[in-house]
Amino acid sequence: MILYPMIVDLLNLDDLSAGIFIGATIHDVAQVVGAGYSISEEAGDTATFVKLLRVAMLVPIVLLLSFLFRNHGGSGPGRQLPIPFFVFGFVLLVGLGSAEWFPPALKSGLLDLSRWCLVTAIAAIGMKTALRSLKAVGGQAITLICVETVLLAALVIGVLMVARP
Repeated sequence: MILYPMIVDLLNLDDLSAGIFIGATIHDVAQVVGAGYSISEEAGDTATFVKLLRVAMLVPIVLLLSFLFRNHGGSGPGRQLPIPFFVFGFVLLVGLGSAEWFPPALKSGLLDLSRWCLVTAIAAIGMKTALRSLKAVGGQAITLICVETVLLAALVIGVLMVARP
């Protein structure tokens, strides 16, 4: 997250392109928000939108994978699709939030509560994270995520250079 604003500056990306780059390549929502808004409001808004679009795409992907792998791990006529429970909650909350059934004051309060929960969760994770615990993950997994991040960044930069918004 700390390096991204420097990379954006080095590549001379405008705010819209910077937001697309940040939202498409950083893996954590909170880090996307922090990196995007550290550049500008437009970059932050764009980065947040792109990241949330990526998160929203998890629903159809999880459903597709659940359907494709439904016969793995057991069989039987009563076997159901292994759809994770969080998918239903996610779809329900997206639908409720998009329907604008909530009065503005309630929606504002729920958004504040959501932000507070996100900040609290991130702080809790940060306080429990020890650099020694990365050793337990293993070098292979860390190398994989680093290579994946570099390849994703290269792909997004390539697309931005060809079809610069």
